[in-house]
Amino acid sequence: MKKIGVLTSGGDSPGMNAAVRAVVRKAIYHDVEVYGIYQGYAGLISGQIKKMEIGTVGDIVHRGGTILYTARCDEFKTEEGQMKGIEQLRKFGIEGLVVIGGDGSFAGAKKLTEHGFPCVGVPGTIDNDIAGTDFTIGFDTALNTVIDAIDKIRDTATSHERTYVIEVMGRHAGDLALWSGLAGGAETILIPEANFEMDDIVARLIRGHERGKKHSIIVVAEGVGSGVDIGKQIQEATKFETRVSVLGYIQRGGSPTAFDRVLASRLGAKAVELLLEGKGGRAVGIQQNKIVDHDILEVLDKKHTIEEDMYVLSTELSI
Repeated sequence: MKKIGVLTSGGDSPGMNAAVRAVVRKAIYHDVEVYGIYQGYAGLISGQIKKMEIGTVGDIVHRGGTILYTARCDEFKTEEGQMKGIEQLRKFGIEGLVVIGGDGSFAGAKKLTEHGFPCVGVPGTIDNDIAGTDFTIGFDTALNTVIDAIDKIRDTATSHERTYVIEVMGRHAGDLALWSGLAGGAETILIPEANFEMDDIVARLIRGHERGKKHSIIVVAEGVGSGVDIGKQIQEATKFETRVSVLGYIQRGGSPTAFDRVLASRLGAKAVELLLEGKGGRAVGIQQNKIVDHDILEVLDKKHTIEEDMYVLSTELSI
């Protein structure tokens, strides 16, 4: 290959810029031209494509968000939209594509590969919900953002002797809630992958209160339900003063951690290597600290799972 493209799609995540930088510089090192596709698949369809140079990605490794921007694109879910995208790629002479994003972005890369255009997916999402990799780009940064918030809220919870419900992101995956709850010493963690009974939560809070505990932290993944609603139910059942904090989009922003910068650099470089080897329809990841790649279809077909041992441990430590 002499020309490859790179785009970011779906929700932004810290470290995407580091991945873009790695793709561009790894390719140029091997005398391959790189074209940035702006605004994700929407920009691909409309031809928002520009050649990138070494300097284009200078001073971005530490920046959150994505310099290529991102957007949702329903049109690309159709075969007509996909063929429009391929037409644009051929117009610029692009022979392979690196797609940085989550499962929706991977689905688009799979469709392009099925149409004969080689793509490699790089997992970039704070939800950590992509199969075939232990960690996704942005998860560690978002996790540390949540932990920092929990620590600060605990100070207030202690001072005012309140129960706090903290809602974090994770529509279908509870990793952010589980990891941050365990690290932040939460009394209860609610995730989509595990059933819970409100009576059990209430009983746990009351037991703690009876032994002299003055405050509690409950972490809720958004996929479980509204943190506000859960907070109301808890206050009504316990009569304890309860407050709710919905962390929202603050979790997506910020300078990526060292872990995310290194991970993004390794995964971005691996994606280029695969394209140069003539391999498409792959998804890169990290498992046991080794960079790996899998068939993108297998990745999409596998259901995300949590570390059940961690969830059990979180309940054992929050007695």
